[in-house]
Amino acid sequence: MRKEMGEIWSDQQKIETWLAVEKAVCEAWHRQGRIPDEAMPAIRAATCDLGRMREIEQEVDHDLIAFLRATGESVGAYARFIHIGLTSSDVVDTGLAVQSTAAGLILDRDLARLVKSVGNQAVSHRHTIMIGRTHGMHAEPTTFGHKLAVWYDELRRQRRRLDLAREDMAVGKISGAVGTHAHVSPQFEEEVCADLSIAVAPVTTQIVQRDRHAFFMTVLSGIGGTLEKMAVEIRHLQRTEVNEVEEPFHAGNQGSSAMPHKRNPHASERISGLARLLRGYATTAAENNALWHERDISHSSAERVIIPDACILLDFMMHEMAEIIEGMEVYPERMRRNLDATRGLIFSQPVLLALVDGGMDRHDAYKLVQDHAQRTIEGGESFRDRLSADLTVQQLIPSHALEALFDPGAQLSHIDEVLRRVGL
Repeated sequence: MRKEMGEIWSDQQKIETWLAVEKAVCEAWHRQGRIPDEAMPAIRAATCDLGRMREIEQEVDHDLIAFLRATGESVGAYARFIHIGLTSSDVVDTGLAVQSTAAGLILDRDLARLVKSVGNQAVSHRHTIMIGRTHGMHAEPTTFGHKLAVWYDELRRQRRRLDLAREDMAVGKISGAVGTHAHVSPQFEEEVCADLSIAVAPVTTQIVQRDRHAFFMTVLSGIGGTLEKMAVEIRHLQRTEVNEVEEPFHAGNQGSSAMPHKRNPHASERISGLARLLRGYATTAAENNALWHERDISHSSAERVIIPDACILLDFMMHEMAEIIEGMEVYPERMRRNLDATRGLIFSQPVLLALVDGGMDRHDAYKLVQDHAQRTIEGGESFRDRLSADLTVQQLIPSHALEALFDPGAQLSHIDEVLRRVGL
């Protein structure tokens, strides 16, 4: 857990936020003349002792009532003015909006750093040639910068989604037991929420509707999924037999308790594991949307776990991934050796297209190229040598043109344009 995010979701901060909501309500009542001037100094100085609140909660089995009683003990006789016209969820849901807004700002800052880090590496490696893989098999040349540009663009999309989710969460409600404003007016609600720097949920039951929370959690899960996508790729590229990219491995790090030679991608593996938790939390949040009538509390116990934990986890994951991206080791020479590992097979499509352009039927051209490819796989001559000796190929593709088909750079002439499309 990182300190700043952890503090937002601490029990102490939760009750401080509840206290801020109650005080904002009291200030609004005071402006309307319902709370007298002489009561406000004590109310403004109100505190809630967390230990005392927990002690009372053991008796009443209701955290908000325990909070009010513990707070009231710090206020004295004027405590009667606290919580006028409110129901528990007015405080809890509005407080949750305040906490989620603060957490969302940290997550946005984390994501902005990661976007920048990935973009910088994409630019640095825009021409670092490597083999592209489909189904885990060698396909055609790409660049490491192109791979990173894909991540960069996806992370920017996730940041836009996070903005929407933060906006959805940043709403409070001071509308009473079933949301009808029976004891507080809509204008009063707007005044209180404005004082707390959040918007108002236009219509509620006893609670803010949980589609908002489900969307927020789904977006957090989606960002986690993007991080896992990146982590899985880095884990594959760090495999011994691939060895193209490696996580930072600092002096003093140890990869295995048994094998001193190990440099494991443990940070990426950690991210992969935590992403699974986020997906589970998103599922729980979706199930929290369907409640009985104006509310039940089946969502409440789950939310006490999933929302704080999801924010804490994602904050950690994005910090971890930023450190990986900023400090990773990239091995262009190994990338080039791996690209050449199939002895030219990765250029089968340029050869196929050249034969078709030379007038050969596409099916016949495909079979010819495939036959030479299979024989190369079985051993013997390289793919280019086999093609050079084929009379049909000689008739349709001049030798200098065939040689040019095996230049990986020829397939990567548009990389700069692709990166420009995403603003790099």
